[in-house]
Amino acid sequence: MDPHAQRIQTICLLIVSTVTVAAALYWLRPVLVPFVLAVFIAYGLLPLVEFQARHLRLPQFVAVTSTLVVGVLILGSLGLLISTSVSQLQANAAAYQQQIELLGAKMLALLPAGTFRAEGNPFAQLPLGNISGMLLHTTNAIVGLLSQGLLVLIFVLYLLLGGARHNGQSGGVWAEVEKQVEHYIVTKALISLATGVLVGLTLAVLGVDLALVFGLLAFLLNFIPSVGSIIATLLPLPVVVVSPDISTTTATLAILLPGLIQIIIGNIIEPKVMGEALDLHPIVILMTLIVWGMLWGVVGMLLATPMTAILKILFERLEPMAPVAQVLAGRLDALRS
Repeated sequence: MDPHAQRIQTICLLIVSTVTVAAALYWLRPVLVPFVLAVFIAYGLLPLVEFQARHLRLPQFVAVTSTLVVGVLILGSLGLLISTSVSQLQANAAAYQQQIELLGAKMLALLPAGTFRAEGNPFAQLPLGNISGMLLHTTNAIVGLLSQGLLVLIFVLYLLLGGARHNGQSGGVWAEVEKQVEHYIVTKALISLATGVLVGLTLAVLGVDLALVFGLLAFLLNFIPSVGSIIATLLPLPVVVVSPDISTTTATLAILLPGLIQIIIGNIIEPKVMGEALDLHPIVILMTLIVWGMLWGVVGMLLATPMTAILKILFERLEPMAPVAQVLAGRLDALRS
């Protein structure tokens, strides 16, 4: 076959394969999303299972069961936290609406006379949903995610039992890849947890409503580099603005302090702890966010960067795919070699 024709055929097959895989990922998302979440959770919990089995001398099944109990308690606590916070938001709706009217009256006072012909304050008719819509949309996405918890836990159970049963029996490249992936997930989860706890406590001390929910969102959005930190920092802004009991100084601190926490952890601590595990080019991160966001929505955006980082770790250890790992890091010279 002519080399030029063969190259065209290869490109066409690649395009068809990519479209087919994308369609399958979109069609199977009700099952794949819980399964991928279960894989991440299983890798994060596996060190706890191994600790109980090795140091506490517990049987593997008992260690897995106790770990799952901890997972269920955490999942239930998150569900209770979100439901309580949403109820708090609804209970304070009247106060928020009053604050919106007050802010609107101050804004109208600064405008030239006769700017609005309508009587009254147009901001009084502004629905609360337009002010906190982004927060409620994100919260609903998390509630939907937690509603799949039972299916996720079933997957986690089988993955933990399988991982514990085969622990130490595999070797070579795949064992090293698993070790690096486990290290990445655990380290990233701990860093994100520290970020969420610090942000939540800071907002709670400042008296911001839904402080714990904002801490949870900071934990989740920390899995999205750069963009997630900015979103997590700005998310409290609508609630801070419409809260009648928060002064200007407190509102400023509610934005500056979480932003400072994100900068210190994201730009100083995380690069030193993570090393080059997340050595991804910003364009690659942006493209993965777009693609996985289109396929799996908000959950896809949260999982996009960790999945790409894990693929990069895997590609680095497989010699035929090593150039792809270099391309994901932005080193395009690998294509020439």
